[in-house]
Amino acid sequence: MERSCSEALPEVRTATGYSLRTFRPGDEAAWCRLVNECIGGEYTPETMRESLLSQPWLEEHDLFFAEKERLTIGTACAQRERVAQERIGMVHMLAVDPAHRGLGLGRALLAATLRRLRDVGCQAAALSTDDYRLSAIHLYLHFGFRPHFTHDSHARRWREVFGRLGLSVDDVAGAR
Repeated sequence: MERSCSEALPEVRTATGYSLRTFRPGDEAAWCRLVNECIGGEYTPETMRESLLSQPWLEEHDLFFAEKERLTIGTACAQRERVAQERIGMVHMLAVDPAHRGLGLGRALLAATLRRLRDVGCQAAALSTDDYRLSAIHLYLHFGFRPHFTHDSHARRWREVFGRLGLSVDDVAGAR
């Protein structure tokens, strides 16, 4: 999915009692717990440092955390890379603890991530997700992301996703 970084972005707002912040040393274990439970994987603090923190495209201000009373309950990453001479930012590893979903934390993390990508000069933002992550896809569509077809199966799969979301097939028209 893709969207322009020049489009308007919503304010970063969290529910009462919740806050957002960027990475601090020691966050590795909480990040691994969230990503392993919510997205899937077998990350350890060591593999997280190797695959994420040691990458040249990541600064500490690119990795966001949602908290409540010092408990880390959400995360998202603003990944930057160059693709075809255009600055593209990737929304990467957005996850919210299931016990805290439905409070707008995913929206707040996504808004913070998109603002970071815009602020570091990205022209567009992209992300990848799975067909069955309907609530995430609904959120991304609400934020102006549109499907980007890179495989022959994508048009059919997106029609199915839009159908499961109760959206018109015409809504896929913004895809490319």
